[in-house]
Amino acid sequence: MPFSVTWNTLLERLDALHEEATLITPLSNNRIRITDVQDQRVIIQFRDRDIDQTRPLQRDQFETLYRRITEESGEFNLDRLPPDADPYPAVLTIHPQFELDADAGVITQTEGETSTQLRDSDPATDVDDRTEPDLDVYADALLVVDALERHEVADLSELETDALGTLYTLLSDLQRDANDLRKDVADVLLSRLHHDRPVSAPFGSVQRTTRQTRSLKDDETVLAAFEDAGIDRDRVLGVDRNKVDDALEVTDLSESDVYDIEESEYVRKAEVDEERKETRLQGLKDQLAATEGDETDALQEEISALEDRIDSLTSFQTGTDLQE
Repeated sequence: MPFSVTWNTLLERLDALHEEATLITPLSNNRIRITDVQDQRVIIQFRDRDIDQTRPLQRDQFETLYRRITEESGEFNLDRLPPDADPYPAVLTIHPQFELDADAGVITQTEGETSTQLRDSDPATDVDDRTEPDLDVYADALLVVDALERHEVADLSELETDALGTLYTLLSDLQRDANDLRKDVADVLLSRLHHDRPVSAPFGSVQRTTRQTRSLKDDETVLAAFEDAGIDRDRVLGVDRNKVDDALEVTDLSESDVYDIEESEYVRKAEVDEERKETRLQGLKDQLAATEGDETDALQEEISALEDRIDSLTSFQTGTDLQE
């Protein structure tokens, strides 16, 4: 099939989109919308940027991507895209025969109708369809917010000891459960991020990084390697702490004979009154469920204004067209 047929079909589909329809770019995760459709180009707008919001996507660049997909058995690896070129595959998925697989990092050509990178165009949907998640961190967050609202925390030294104890306990639970969820989210994200390319989101950006951890090989391997390099083994031998602790158990020596000991004091959570937490949590949930009418509208307006403000503070930009 000649590209001209594919291009005309794509333009027809783009013309039919709702004006607020939002597409998600596969690598940078930017939100874009189509503002104009022309014979030789498509104009897009980045919804998360304050500067350089609009950008033309050229017909010949779409054709380049089309050729690469069709010449490679109907599949193209997105990692091979130049920087800032991922709006092209996002827009191309509006065509009924192209589909993105974000997890596999490829765009493919198929024979039947496919899904697109199109996100719900109704901005109110996210608010209206919210449901209460069955997560410990959600309950922890509600209780922390409640405690912060009931106490004057601008000057912690003015709080009663029991109030400080409540705050510390709730914050400790929130930290633990938030960290557990953060690790779960990271595990899923790791499979979707490619080659250290930042992925932007309304509240920030993330990218894949690499770190190294070291552990010594067995003693003989280490000592032999140093000896071969001309280093005497006595220079790398030292006291093994585990062996020192084992020796202390079978002698009359005290820890202070072989350790310099320093003491420091800290606060730890001793116990949690789960029943009282659950009672307070249920009360908060009941209050939220009872919120309706003008209060709900006002809350949604505040949320929308806050999201717009955060969008304006967290946008970033790059700039290179897809090249041959």
